[in-house]
Amino acid sequence: MREKSRLSVVGIGADGWPGLGGKARNAVLEADVVLGAPRQLAMLPEGVRAQAWPSPLLPALDDVLAAHAGRRICVLASGDPLLSGIGTTLRERGHEVDVVPALSSVTLARARLGWSFEETEVVTVVGRAVDRVARALAPRRKVLVLGANAEDLRELLRARGYGGSTLTSLENLGADDERRADGWTHDPGPLTVFALVCAGPALPLTGLPDSAFEHDGQLTKRDVRASALAHLAPVPGELLWDVGAGAGSIGIEWSRAHPLNRAIAIERDPARAERITRNAATLGVPELRVVTGPAPDALATLPRPDAVFIGGGLTVPGLLDACLATGARVVAHGVTLEAERILADAYTRRGGELTRIAVDHAQPLGGFTGWTPSRTVTSWSSR
Repeated sequence: MREKSRLSVVGIGADGWPGLGGKARNAVLEADVVLGAPRQLAMLPEGVRAQAWPSPLLPALDDVLAAHAGRRICVLASGDPLLSGIGTTLRERGHEVDVVPALSSVTLARARLGWSFEETEVVTVVGRAVDRVARALAPRRKVLVLGANAEDLRELLRARGYGGSTLTSLENLGADDERRADGWTHDPGPLTVFALVCAGPALPLTGLPDSAFEHDGQLTKRDVRASALAHLAPVPGELLWDVGAGAGSIGIEWSRAHPLNRAIAIERDPARAERITRNAATLGVPELRVVTGPAPDALATLPRPDAVFIGGGLTVPGLLDACLATGARVVAHGVTLEAERILADAYTRRGGELTRIAVDHAQPLGGFTGWTPSRTVTSWSSR
């Protein structure tokens, strides 16, 4: 196993070397090698032993560090290294880091805008899809967006009905050429934070209307979906398998419940799998992973889940047992007699909670109003 080095990670702002404190300067000057982007290295005084990162960085990151094993390494980051920065990447790869942060772009942006920490949501799209911003959109919400392309962000806001929002670009924060401009008309450079005061339609994080999803009829409807999510009991940072995902509504709402939540949708039908991907992007959780293939075979190589929802394929031999074998919380729905027998047997063998969910909706009936029943769903939760 390759030995991991302990690294100093120094945050440097747009004000460069003059803005660094004594501890940060010492970490740079005492290092055998300083690694960073060319823009960051250009801020350092002459004589510093510097090496620019290769591009693209991530595939070569560990090899570059291994080449300097046993030496004192200092890595430069923009602002706060643990705010969507290289510090986080290094920790995720198992490196021990001593972090000396500078003021982050988020801190500087809030200072310029007069926004408090409590009222501000931060969304980073550094190395990620701009669709992530959609999850944060809500009337009057204040959002800072990091790493976005201006036109992509504007296009997303218009597409989601938020074209009337106030959009401000804060460029080169902390530098002598810092600039603040109207983000709808100005095309800023790459070192820009976008500030958004939202104006548009409200969309709940969970309890989404069925019309929010593109589907072909294979959709866990809102009332039944609410019951499923209540029994799945999402906790921040947990992973869900959404098996037989259909339109992906369970996995999408699980992911929207908290930004640290993760979900994998397993769907054997390729057209539905593509539809899940589109729904996830539209509803602000583009990181939702879609696996196309039949369960239980498609489950074999997936990371262990904390919870599993089985919305389709319950009668496939071995599926329920494979999900239970993970030790995760399992919630399974069925609408056929065959599926109901499987769930009743699971209840007999393992306990848990067995319920039947019948939902009627009031609809016009001639000149009056009557009840239109939906298909009754049998639900079993393992705990």
